[in-house]
Amino acid sequence: MKLTIHLFAGLAESIGHTHITLTVKQTQITVAQLKELLIQEYPNAAQTIAISFIAINQAYASADDLVSEENEIALIPPVSGGEAESVQADSVVPHSLFQITHEPISVEKVSQTVITPLQGATLTFIGTTREFTFGKRTILLEYEAYVPMAIAAMQQIGTEITAQWPGALCAITHRLGRVAIAEISVVIAVSAPHRADCYDASRYAIERLKQIVPIWKKEIWEDGSEWKGHQQGTWDPTVNPVIKAGPADE
Repeated sequence: MKLTIHLFAGLAESIGHTHITLTVKQTQITVAQLKELLIQEYPNAAQTIAISFIAINQAYASADDLVSEENEIALIPPVSGGEAESVQADSVVPHSLFQITHEPISVEKVSQTVITPLQGATLTFIGTTREFTFGKRTILLEYEAYVPMAIAAMQQIGTEITAQWPGALCAITHRLGRVAIAEISVVIAVSAPHRADCYDASRYAIERLKQIVPIWKKEIWEDGSEWKGHQQGTWDPTVNPVIKAGPADE
């Protein structure tokens, strides 16, 4: 069978293609076997492939899940939540809580989507491009995403938040393409009946985004550039983070 595998960010640059075709004798193989074949085929990218996850039909797969020819397959390197297929600005779904765009983000519009008469608190997290990181000057950031899976992962975050903090609402808009210094790359708005839940859910949303949403960023400096992956230890998008509840409030 022939398997087409989509590639992104630094992995695509390293291999030199945004998708590859792999021919295997079996009619089905496991995710673990597919990764081993990819490592053998592309030894120069072996280190990144080893820590990447396979997505089947836009969902993270386990090592023993089966892969077949009819699947949509993607190799997902560690995400940064802030490191695609191209998406046009008009592809944003109107009135959706979860959006990806190439256009500048309106903080007010995102915030308004979660403000309702039932909510007593609303928090808005705004992620912007920082000029200096560990003394190194960044010129701009460039974002890329596996768009359909990114939207699905954002929706998953919203569902998780509502389940853990009843009544809470979450909206996320992320920008792709080049984002200059001090410009906005992501806006997360969270509302809840009480402020403690709102604080907890807002922190959960940004940390979860960095964990599971297939968005990558490239840091561009005066003397070079680098795709940045997950920077919070071992990356595993299949493990739920610990949720810390805040004190009750009225």
